[in-house]
Amino acid sequence: MTEFYSSSFEETLEWGEKIGKQLRPGDIVALNGDLGAGKTSISKGIALALGIKDDITSPTYTIVSEYDGEIPLYHMDMYRIDGIEEFELLGVDELLFGNGVSLIEWSERISEYLPDDCKSLQISILEDGRRKIILKGINL
Repeated sequence: MTEFYSSSFEETLEWGEKIGKQLRPGDIVALNGDLGAGKTSISKGIALALGIKDDITSPTYTIVSEYDGEIPLYHMDMYRIDGIEEFELLGVDELLFGNGVSLIEWSERISEYLPDDCKSLQISILEDGRRKIILKGINL
């Protein structure tokens, strides 16, 4: 487990790039944290490291956003998913277990579906406004 802190959007973006450089095709990363904690910001940095030029936005209303880069990125948001049954109906197995990196926001809603070797990233907002980021399964 690795723990670090971020004081700005730019710093969160930089941490995302460092994390992204460690990811490989087939990796699944569970992103957890409250609304506004910085999940999409860190996702932008991860996308930069994967060679993605597109603007990364929160996939809240689209549920799954696909981006092409040196390694494809599948950015998923489970906030509006009511459970594992609804998730399975999305038919995302080929994405999750394919040749890209899957980032899953609000992954706790589908935790029983995720593999045991799933990597995780927890972002918390501290009282002073900084972000505390805890990584599991990713070495920096």
